[in-house]
Amino acid sequence: MAAKLTLTTFLTLDGVMQAPGAPEEDTRDGFAYGGWQVPFVDEDMGRFMSEVFDRSAAFLLGRRTYDIFAAYWPGVTDPDDPIAGPLNTRPKYVVSTTLGKPGWHDTTVVTTDVPAEIARIKERTEGGELQIHGSGDLARSLMEHDLIDEYTLLVHPVVLGRGRRLLPDGGLPTAFELTASRTTARGISIQTYRPAGPARFGSVALDA
Repeated sequence: MAAKLTLTTFLTLDGVMQAPGAPEEDTRDGFAYGGWQVPFVDEDMGRFMSEVFDRSAAFLLGRRTYDIFAAYWPGVTDPDDPIAGPLNTRPKYVVSTTLGKPGWHDTTVVTTDVPAEIARIKERTEGGELQIHGSGDLARSLMEHDLIDEYTLLVHPVVLGRGRRLLPDGGLPTAFELTASRTTARGISIQTYRPAGPARFGSVALDA
């Protein structure tokens, strides 16, 4: 049975996903608000993310997210760490046309025919989820090909007014079904959605 391809990402109330973890994480377009997630991190969020990584069978990452992860997580050597353990020991696929030989254990570079290759990776991955974390450019491209089976959005109670967003203008109108929901003590709203076909439209106008 093919793995479920899932996306887990951090967002602001106005949909920004750029540089949640640190000021220098992603300064493209002059973005100066990196690290916006940090004031909201708590034990509730930590427990949830541990649950997410526990379901992983493999990881699919864009080049920028891969570089951030590869610079940090191999240095966390505790095999019982709920995030480092899976990341360091399970297969990782990074989509990039510029990455040469990756240094992180069990990493495969996907360079061409990305949608078809990811569909093949889904088919041969067993025992859990093929997980995307962050990786906005990659996620948007996969949305266009209807390859993402489940979206988990951790929406933080902050508005930035600028920054790269997960869902830009011009996306395909799509309906979603809410499959799970919870809120952390510091106000992060965690919503899990499953695509449910094309968006539908109607009218709330009263009958004459």
